[in-house]
Amino acid sequence: MDSALTLTTDMKLVLGLVVFTMVMFVFERIRADVVALVVLVLLGLSGLVAPEEIFNGFSSNAVMSIIATMILGAGLDRTGALNRLASWLLRRAHGMEERLVMLTGAIAGINSSVMQNPAVMALYLPVASRLSSRTGLTLPRLLLPLATAIVMGGSLTMVGTSPLILLNDLLLAANSNLPSGAATLVPLQMFATFPIGVAMLAMCLLYFRFYGNKRLHEGGGKGATPARTQSYFANTYGIEGDVYELTVSADSPLVGMPLGEAESLHDAPLILAIKTRDDARVSPSADARIWVGSVLGAMGPKQQVADFAQNQMLRMSSRLRVFGDLFNPSRAGISEAVVPPTSKFIGKTARDLHLRKSLGLSLLAVNRDKKVLRDDVRNLPLRAGDMLVLHSIWTNLASAAKGKDIVVVTDYPKGEQRPHKLKVALGIFAVAMLLALSSRLPVSVALMTGVAGMLLAGVIHIDEAYAAISWKTVFLMACLIPLGWAMDSSGAAAWVAGHSIERLPDGTPTWVLQLLLGLLTTAFSLVIGHVGAAIVMVPLGINLALAAGGNPTAFALIIALSASNNFMTASNPVISMVTGPAGYTNKELWRVGGPLSLIYTLIAVLMVNLLF
Repeated sequence: MDSALTLTTDMKLVLGLVVFTMVMFVFERIRADVVALVVLVLLGLSGLVAPEEIFNGFSSNAVMSIIATMILGAGLDRTGALNRLASWLLRRAHGMEERLVMLTGAIAGINSSVMQNPAVMALYLPVASRLSSRTGLTLPRLLLPLATAIVMGGSLTMVGTSPLILLNDLLLAANSNLPSGAATLVPLQMFATFPIGVAMLAMCLLYFRFYGNKRLHEGGGKGATPARTQSYFANTYGIEGDVYELTVSADSPLVGMPLGEAESLHDAPLILAIKTRDDARVSPSADARIWVGSVLGAMGPKQQVADFAQNQMLRMSSRLRVFGDLFNPSRAGISEAVVPPTSKFIGKTARDLHLRKSLGLSLLAVNRDKKVLRDDVRNLPLRAGDMLVLHSIWTNLASAAKGKDIVVVTDYPKGEQRPHKLKVALGIFAVAMLLALSSRLPVSVALMTGVAGMLLAGVIHIDEAYAAISWKTVFLMACLIPLGWAMDSSGAAAWVAGHSIERLPDGTPTWVLQLLLGLLTTAFSLVIGHVGAAIVMVPLGINLALAAGGNPTAFALIIALSASNNFMTASNPVISMVTGPAGYTNKELWRVGGPLSLIYTLIAVLMVNLLF
């Protein structure tokens, strides 16, 4: 490696784009996927990537593998496999907290080896809620161990996390820029990282068994289930009282008024339903008009509702003659849902989204950073990690959850499940895994074979498959992949590697370099996310290995593993999904996640050196 490599204009442009990407990701003024698209366009306009190759990221094996794992995961979920799993976990744990945390973490970790981590977390939130409500184990003591086990379990296979899926593509791309005489880099097999994943998962479970769980707050918040929602929501959110029917008289000032205006009146209760003529609706839209004879379903303390009825000349009844069926707990109720980082709801208000009109959801409160916001919530711009308290019919909630803009935490009666397809789904999945094990087929082809099988067998329908794909994740990865190519082909990665080696003392052991690279990648992942960190750092790691006389594949693998090593901040999508439901503070996440990240780096370096 020529350490005296001169800095060319192309190198400056690529390094400038890397810095631009990092700054944009830090300040979050523009969405990450839009930033990635801008970077892709700039790479094309500047000629750093050839025009005929600029969109090759979209057809890469990495992107197709990610799409396939998302659909396969949704297919398994449709069979109700996870509901059976919750019951099995409860039976095996015998009510013991440590055993329940260890078992749930181990099973979720194994699941995440073949599914995208955020998807596994979304599937396990209701499972955790059910376990919490049945055993009395609080969500704060259950969710962080579960989230970290899911991240660790992703390293069991080469398709468990986005950085590992990307790694093989980045290794193959590096071959075209290797110096003469260097050995060609070979893609890693499906289960090449299995021993590393086992060590990671075991370490995670032991960490929480003996140290981590003692550092987590007990928390009063347990998961809500339909049977016990009233006391839970009264205690947690101050949403209390019963539902009353208010009939509008001819003299009422509400006659002709839109529902949204009536709700904004002083001391108005929560209006959850309206019946006008023969049309009774839960979560009616704000522009629904109130007429003489309309019946309102209002929720609140009895005195508040009675005062409102008297002031607005409404006839109050505590017997639900009109809304009895609609408010049956098996049909409708209050639920909690988290806004994930990929949601289209971010930055918009309930009024902008027309939550009631378009989705049939009434927003009652927002839990943000351990603060409960109830005043004027319909005009509150939503953020990633917000916990929304909703009232709806369960089927409407299930439809809204399909859109992936909210992840429902409450365990509620689900929509269409296909338990009769469980054996078929597991069989197809097993075949896909066996095909992935054979070295003749790329992993993406093996996984897509499983997707085709599930679609043909009716395990999942094509529209459900489209809905299962997080297009933001796909777009982000496909647009950033060419940045990794440019880092390599321009010589920018080689230049940075050469200058880094020059500044280190002579005879620095390779494992020290690997540790430093692992920690640097972890720091990058806190700033630009796991995909961005892998794309920027893998070419650098390969060139650093060549300059130091190390194994390029080992260096690249440590970087790919370290890109997921973030248990301290909400920039990790899995961690952001549990902070709201469990009410973790930033300080608590750093106190528990910081030591875990350091141990993770040490195990990654140790295990990779034992294997390679």
